[in-house]
Amino acid sequence: MAKKACKYGTHRVIEPQGVLPQTAQKIDNKMEIYPNEILIDVISLNIDSASFTQLKEEAGGDEKKIGEKIKAIVSERGKMQNPVTGSGGMLIGKIAQIGADLDRPDLKVGDKIATLVSLSLTPLKIEEIIAIKKDIDRVDVKAQAILFESGIYAKLPDDMTEALALAALDVAGAPAQTAKLAKPGESVLVLGAGGKSGMLCCYEAYKRVGPTGKVVAVCRKESYKKTLLENNLAHEVILADVSQPLDVLEKALAVNGGKEYDLSINVVNVPNSEMASILPVRDGGIVYFFSMAVSFTKAALGAEGIGKDVTMIVGNGYTKDHADITLHQLRENKALCKIFEEKYI
Repeated sequence: MAKKACKYGTHRVIEPQGVLPQTAQKIDNKMEIYPNEILIDVISLNIDSASFTQLKEEAGGDEKKIGEKIKAIVSERGKMQNPVTGSGGMLIGKIAQIGADLDRPDLKVGDKIATLVSLSLTPLKIEEIIAIKKDIDRVDVKAQAILFESGIYAKLPDDMTEALALAALDVAGAPAQTAKLAKPGESVLVLGAGGKSGMLCCYEAYKRVGPTGKVVAVCRKESYKKTLLENNLAHEVILADVSQPLDVLEKALAVNGGKEYDLSINVVNVPNSEMASILPVRDGGIVYFFSMAVSFTKAALGAEGIGKDVTMIVGNGYTKDHADITLHQLRENKALCKIFEEKYI
């Protein structure tokens, strides 16, 4: 392919025409690159948590069926985009080829990278699924993928395993956005605090609110509560079902002296958590939805329905320096790093 193509990848859109690759129903996943693309030999896919949870439930937990579903989606769409959740994930792999028109002095063939753009827009071709690691949402594959000229990536660091880096970079946007949103003295509510992004957000919020602030974590399992408290990732932890907003509200206010929160952060992987995120937040506060299981229609109309004047932020998976911020968390907090090594590798 000699002709230079659109930096955003629209040249690979098959249907419908005129849209960007993420929105497209089908994209071209031929692995012959254009001069402004990068070819990657894929090692592992980290499927978005909401997507993997849905696939796992649909397959009844059967790993073979999960693999078959993933291959069917990629075969049909040319990319790994769950048709139910609309989300994808990210990958790690080795650089196989760099387009002749690309100026990437930091990159050479053979380098290991993590792509920091969603699989929902990444041309992907799977030859073989080697292993399904359903407890950590990871799929080891023999596959190839394309990174567009506009695509962002992080070279895998030398001071940690690729599996550890992948686990953190998969959710790098959430803690980095938390770093920008949480302010000294504020009260912060983190829903879905027991997972990867939840723990990272709790830790970042804990640092940012300082000694006069408060971080309250919401999770469903006693084991998560124990981990969060023992490792000083939250001041308080409540056990609640996020699909039950009044229960969450009551418990959240009870541990915060009856006061509403300045900020809530939603990183859950199940549906119907919108109102549990909105109800406990004060008028003028912020609700940050990072979860791909969130319905923004439900959030907008739900806030209107209860007369809540809150600023709601869509969780952009990218923010400036998000990879560096997130990897620094693991370097800085040895306890958190150990949890990740034990749970996600």
